Amino acid sequence: MALPLAGLRVLLGGFFALTGAAKLSQQIAAPVSQQMKALFIQFAEVFPLKVFGYQPDPMSYQVAVGWLELLAGLLLVLGPPVLQEISNFLLIVLMMGAIFTLASLKESLNTCIPAIVCLALLLLLGICQLLVQPKKVFRSTRKKIRSAFKKS
Repeated sequence: MALPLAGLRVLLGGFFALTGAAKLSQQIAAPVSQQMKALFIQFAEVFPLKVFGYQPDPMSYQVAVGWLELLAGLLLVLGPPVLQEISNFLLIVLMMGAIFTLASLKESLNTCIPAIVCLALLLLLGICQLLVQPKKVFRSTRKKIRSAFKKS
């Protein structure tokens, strides 16, 4: 069970690291970068925290999402177990935000499918990691204390 989980973790981590790098670098994919700029202008208009009066700059939003995807993807692959769990959680929240954004823009189901599949795989990874984790057994280290009042 550990080998398929490691494979899924490497696959998801690599995918998010590459998509994060693509959002950060215009030289990796120049035509895609122009499309992403246009998309993040739309994404910033339906940003979930807009209700509270915060609307990000589209370029800052793209850079923040890019760094989050890149770092969380790398930590998912290379990090220690605790950081893998944290990065998995952050990516789950990011994918939930992506689905919310696409639903707010009334995008077609075909547009939402990649985010839904990524969310499902991240949830599967998180649940399986919780089930596979070795159980810690706690033993009592209490020593018996002699009573001050002994029966004579």
